[in-house]
Amino acid sequence: MKARTLIPLGIFLALVIFLAVGLTLNPREVPSPLIDKPAPAFSAPTLADADKTLRREDLLGRVWVLNVWASWCGACREEHPLLVDFARRQPTVTLIGLNYKDERAAGGEWLQRFGNPYTDSLFDPQGRIGLDYGVYGVPETFVIDRQGVVRYKHIGPLTPEVIRNDLEPLLKRLAA
Repeated sequence: MKARTLIPLGIFLALVIFLAVGLTLNPREVPSPLIDKPAPAFSAPTLADADKTLRREDLLGRVWVLNVWASWCGACREEHPLLVDFARRQPTVTLIGLNYKDERAAGGEWLQRFGNPYTDSLFDPQGRIGLDYGVYGVPETFVIDRQGVVRYKHIGPLTPEVIRNDLEPLLKRLAA
């Protein structure tokens, strides 16, 4: 009789512990299989100039940030002023935009209207590059080191705290 009452109690306690641990996790910290692996190769036209192509190999030798965005993305609009400020304060950082599943004209107009923090923006209308990087929503941000290895991924809009506490210290360490 005791065992019969202890089994449901044990199951209940296990579920409570499992849920309590889950509540302590940060939903923005989704492990990426790309961390500490070479960034996926790409070759794509830039948003501003369909005849200009940018490749991952063009960025080797420098630390760079890849920010995935779209003109139709509300969270990107929330994040964008922070990126404009970041680019102004950190002019030596190579900030590459990935215009994801967007229309070229809409993306260009959006940058013209809200400011262009990017060193360059890739145009990815079908989302193929985004797929290779494991993007499942925008915005997402990656930091890639000089050897082309992904060192960081942030899901969702950047915040002042994320920029100050995560992004800037990592960029400084990688640039050293």
